[in-house]
Amino acid sequence: MPIITLEMGPLSAEQKEKLIVAFTRDVCDVTGMPPEAMIVLIRELSRDNMGMGGRQLSKMTR
Repeated sequence: MPIITLEMGPLSAEQKEKLIVAFTRDVCDVTGMPPEAMIVLIRELSRDNMGMGGRQLSKMTR
């Protein structure tokens, strides 16, 4: 049973659903495994807990 883990900033419920559908579909297309075998785990990270280029993401404009 494959587990796909995404770690990213906050997402809406709609965005999460779209990601789950898309990752499941694409991995099943490539591997031939049934969708029931897939687990997609989304870990939301606070922008306060992430940095890029030496700067805290919460202090950067989007």
